[in-house]
Amino acid sequence: MRALALVVAAALLAGCQEGSAENDDPEPAVVETIEGSQVHRLVLTGEAVQRLGIKTETLTAATAGGRAVIPMAAVLYDPDGSTWTYTNPEPRTYIRERVTIVKVENDRATTSSGPAAGTAVVVVGSAELLGTENGVGGG
Repeated sequence: MRALALVVAAALLAGCQEGSAENDDPEPAVVETIEGSQVHRLVLTGEAVQRLGIKTETLTAATAGGRAVIPMAAVLYDPDGSTWTYTNPEPRTYIRERVTIVKVENDRATTSSGPAAGTAVVVVGSAELLGTENGVGGG
């Protein structure tokens, strides 16, 4: 499933790039290094955000202890089982952040670490962002 999502992301982002040479349009996604981190800042054009269908949701606080509650749709798993989410700190800007889940109930998870309540996270398009961050489908 994840591989399919990465292939779809590559195709969608490639579609964003088709007119670039002729029109001098900006790249659909810029991957920036974050000093001292192994994750990157992704800055997409408005068109790339639309093509990928990216949707976000603001995290809420759990009633007990004030821990953040994250939609399971926002959670990515890497091969070793670590959990991540993409935050949306600024318009069209996405940063992958590690999340520690302590409890899952229905389609929501209570976290012990990760983005704080009030943070916007990606609930649709995370796999495509991961493909972009990892260079899948790049020209």
